[in-house]
Amino acid sequence: MPSVLYQSTLKSLPLLGRGKVRDSYVLDDNRLLIVTTDRISAFDVIMGEPIPGKGHVLNKMANFWFDRLAHVVPNHLIDMAPENIVTLDEVSQVAGRSVVVRRLRPILVEAVVRGYLAGGSWKAYQASGSVCGILLPEGLQNAQRLPEAIFTPAIKASIGYHDENITFSELERHIGTKLAARIRDISILLYKVASDYAATHGIIIADTKFEFGLDRDGNLYVIDEILTADSSRFWPIEEYQVGINPPSFDKQFVRDWLEAQSWNKSPPAPKLPHEVVEKTALKYLEALRRLTGSSSAAHRSATA
Repeated sequence: MPSVLYQSTLKSLPLLGRGKVRDSYVLDDNRLLIVTTDRISAFDVIMGEPIPGKGHVLNKMANFWFDRLAHVVPNHLIDMAPENIVTLDEVSQVAGRSVVVRRLRPILVEAVVRGYLAGGSWKAYQASGSVCGILLPEGLQNAQRLPEAIFTPAIKASIGYHDENITFSELERHIGTKLAARIRDISILLYKVASDYAATHGIIIADTKFEFGLDRDGNLYVIDEILTADSSRFWPIEEYQVGINPPSFDKQFVRDWLEAQSWNKSPPAPKLPHEVVEKTALKYLEALRRLTGSSSAAHRSATA
């Protein structure tokens, strides 16, 4: 049965860095090992409590989408078993929650696509009638589907700081006109293809974010994670109603609990109660089950 992993401690490979959820290790000049832990972040702050089984769920979900959407854009995965590149006593830290990937130059932008008004985009619309400089029709309601999906990029911030939403023009100035347009177009296409599939499996993808990297020849790859319950807002179709916040199969449950606390959204975060941790684990599992038809060992870990 997989154990909970808040932070990996591999000694057989050099540590490159730790993100909010993933720890990256150097395999060689061209490859990395990425370990998806059970950490969870909200409002760009890492919580002190892990979500049991979360790393396995995210890893399986991301790999499912990488495979399904490989015809849209190349991804960073390399077909190599992580268990074969670490020492025997480290296998438990990587099994089921790790991937070997190309070592690329990351583009420090979050490519956000929104198909529905929710969360921060709903607040922005209420205040200005627009989202990241995109003017939207009048009279839209909370959780309403947009006439067409919109691209709302953000500049990635360091851990503990908040990402900054920017306009497309600002993105062009940041990374160049051609690359900005390419990332926008690919992101919207990824969202549309994934949304069509998810809708046939009982899930609305309200919004999601992608990250990209370049190789030495300037080829573009989608990296990190893709269309997981960490990077997306998943709503159950059967409970969706315009005007209200639908229940979700993602970390919105954690965000909602945090919003009710007296907290300034800076570290340290409040301690998550056991019931919040447990319910969040089950929500991630339900998203995986609906999308892929499987919950695998993550279910045993999360409910143990």
